[in-house]
Formats: sequence, C-alpha cells, structure tokens
Amino acid sequence: MIRITREADYGILLMTYLAQAESQALSAAALAQQRHLPLPMVSKILKTLARAGLLTSQRGALGGYSLARPPAAISAADIIGALEGPIAITECSEEGHDGCCSRQAYCEVSGHWPRINQAIFNALQGISLLEMSRPDPLQPVQFHPLRQTVTANAADHPI
Repeated sequence: MIRITREADYGILLMTYLAQAESQALSAAALAQQRHLPLPMVSKILKTLARAGLLTSQRGALGGYSLARPPAAISAADIIGALEGPIAITECSEEGHDGCCSRQAYCEVSGHWPRINQAIFNALQGISLLEMSRPDPLQPVQFHPLRQTVTANAADHPI
C-alpha cells in the first residue's frame, strides 16, 4: 500500500483549516487545539511549511501562521512535497537519483517508473488547497483487488 506519512496528513489538515480561516493568522497552539493534534508535531509541521514558502509566520500577540499564497495556488503536491520530499514511489525514480541501482541490469521496468511517478504527481498537482478546504459529499473510494491467476505451467490459461 502506498501511503503518505502522518506528518503530511496532518499538514494537509492544518493547511485546509488555514484556508478556511481566510487570511487570519492562527497560532500553532490554536491550530493544534482546533484539529486535536499534538502541539509539538503541529509546530514542527508549520515551521517546515513556512520554510517551504507555503506559510508566512508573524511574531507577537496577534501573530501566527497564515497562507503565503491563495488556496487555489497551493496544491496537494506542494504540501506533500514540502513535508515528505520529492514525490516518488520507488527510490530509483526519485528526483536527483543518479540512476545507479544494484538491480538495474536485471530490471525491465525501471524505465516505466518515471512515467508512473509523473502521473501521481500530476494527480496531486491537480488538487488545490481550495478544493480540499471545501466540504465534499462523501463518496466511498473503491479499490479493486488485482486478479490473481493460478497456472500449472506457462502454457495454461488463468483459472
């Protein structure tokens, strides 16, 4: 199963709340309380998102964190990338990887991973923070298990 980290999940929750706050600066403590998340983790996530340029922070009694760009200009890929690094589902296809892999000589699929990663990135890039911050009617996600086949030898057909 491919999963985002808990940090990225919480980051998306915090960012959607800030998008709903409409430019109002909120403290890490207020965000942690509102989203029922541990303050140390919230503080760490907010600092990372601010370093990535997705949030601005202001000190002082009326300070806090707010979005650095309009919610429509921030994507799910921006948030996940800021918290997890480059979006890649295999190490060999990670951005900046030198292409060397101990199994490369025996791997027929290595050339396909960049295309798969690009499809995932494009899907995440196509979902804005504005969309995620608005209620969406619950629609169950359905995963379809892979069809498994049992064969006696290579010439047999799936059973």
